[in-house]
Amino acid sequence: MKKLITLTAVAAITLSFGATSASAQGPAGNGAGSAAAGNSSSSSHSYNPLHWVKKSKSTADDQLASNADRDKKLAANLQTAGVLAPNASLTETCAPFTALHDCLAALHASKNAAIEFNCLRANVTGVQTNADLSSCKGASDKRMDLHKAIHLLKPEVDAKAQSKNAEKQAQDDLKNAA
Repeated sequence: MKKLITLTAVAAITLSFGATSASAQGPAGNGAGSAAAGNSSSSSHSYNPLHWVKKSKSTADDQLASNADRDKKLAANLQTAGVLAPNASLTETCAPFTALHDCLAALHASKNAAIEFNCLRANVTGVQTNADLSSCKGASDKRMDLHKAIHLLKPEVDAKAQSKNAEKQAQDDLKNAA
């Protein structure tokens, strides 16, 4: 019995060292020379998924400031459509948002579902501004998705359809203002 266990252990060690030395020899087959030399385009690819996502450090406020002409055209279009109040500034309205698209979607959802924008903005961004939120039912200080915020503030509305429609309208607004 001891001989069988010893023989199994020796075989396992031999196989593990054999696999290690075989993998250290490099690739074989078509293109092996260029892959071994490091000329392959896949050798520069990062396997870290955090590097796959491009992060933008700019906020909605920065996005508006970077393109003043688009800002003016976008604000005029939104005010004409009744989405943005005539005396409101798009820059101030969208300041708590991290992306301009999210702000526009919240503005459209607010108008379409007849929800107070300050309540919706507070729930979507998680930022409490100095706006009066006492009339908001279910106001939360935690950031949430647009459809969840719509559902929280107005449960009788189809929140997913409203948020999808608002995001489409926001995308169209950005295309028209460009």
